[in-house]
Amino acid sequence: MSEQSFLDHRGRPRVVVTGIGCKTPAGHTPEDLISVLRSGKSMAAPITLFDASNEPITFACEVPDFDPVPYFGIKDARRQDRVAQLGFAAAADAIEDAGNIGADPDRCSIIASTGIGGLYTLEANTEIYLTKGPLRVSPFVIPMLMPNATAGVISMRFGWTGPAICVATACAAGTMAIGEGARMIRDGSSDVVAAGGTEYAITRIGIAAFSRMTALSNHNDDPANASRPFDAQRNGFVLAEGAAFTVLESLERAVGRGAHVYGEIAGYGRNSDAFHITAPSPGGTGAAACMQGALDDAGLLARDIGHINAHGTSTQLNDIAESQAIDKVFGENSPPVTSNKGSLGHMIAGAGASEAISTLLALRDGLVPPTANFETPGEGINIDVVHGESRAVPAAPAISNSFGFGGHNASLVILPAP
Repeated sequence: MSEQSFLDHRGRPRVVVTGIGCKTPAGHTPEDLISVLRSGKSMAAPITLFDASNEPITFACEVPDFDPVPYFGIKDARRQDRVAQLGFAAAADAIEDAGNIGADPDRCSIIASTGIGGLYTLEANTEIYLTKGPLRVSPFVIPMLMPNATAGVISMRFGWTGPAICVATACAAGTMAIGEGARMIRDGSSDVVAAGGTEYAITRIGIAAFSRMTALSNHNDDPANASRPFDAQRNGFVLAEGAAFTVLESLERAVGRGAHVYGEIAGYGRNSDAFHITAPSPGGTGAAACMQGALDDAGLLARDIGHINAHGTSTQLNDIAESQAIDKVFGENSPPVTSNKGSLGHMIAGAGASEAISTLLALRDGLVPPTANFETPGEGINIDVVHGESRAVPAAPAISNSFGFGGHNASLVILPAP
């Protein structure tokens, strides 16, 4: 390739993904993830991580058969909250997948996102404090519950001495981690970035709190059909756990070391609604501006986009706002739209990162997975929702969206492998 082809339309290094790893309700690998998404199957089921029989919501999307011991050993696994266990495992898989990176550790960085952090550790030790007293509280509580724990564990385990950053922008965090990682490659501050997100909030307080704010679907009698993005019968999201990470580097570096390239992070938009702590801005104005920002960053027009991996949570307000935002940016000829959350539930910070991976694999294979449980578009939903079966699409750029509580918005423009 010529030297010029390693630069984007603004003369910046082109950023590519050379490693992917995930632990999701679909399974433990990216191929598990895309297989379940293409099947249109929902992974929502009764909670097994604790006895939820007396909880207001009794189901969720759990990572099946996850064992942290192979990644940590028995002793160290006990000193990590499940959120960091999942996050490190996904990051370790992504770094292994990237092959012989061969970079200076000072030039290797981590951006690990989480919306909540070690909620289980806080909940469990609060109960210990109340029932057994302060002297029985674990000395590891603070390092286990702090949101930056995952970033710290990854850096220490791999000896990466570049910046290890935590992004905590709720449901937008995983997408922002990848976008900010791409910026670090572009500006030359890092040669390699492991970027992604992790979440574990399927706890008693997590279920109760999300339920009290009426964010969760209450279909306890039919978990598999509870998450229904953009559907007329949607009534809330299904809480999920999981983690996903990518390895980012410049195209020039990837080609130079003969790395496998999954795709390119060509555009990144992020902004704030400045409207409400949980509700999206009216008409999806913030989301629309975010998508347009990602397009501008990539040097593309709306008509260049082949499909959209939507935030699509299955809540009333979010789905309408996102549909309106898509209409603002793309008009009547909007591209096909899919939401992974019909199958996987909502992994909070893990969602955007796993959706970026599923978008990369959709572009690799030219197949957009269906939106599970979508049957009839809800009122105000005027977009082309892929449903029923996967849809073949041309090799065109895609957008992956994440919009979080607090009014945080993030969008990525992802290109097929060059």
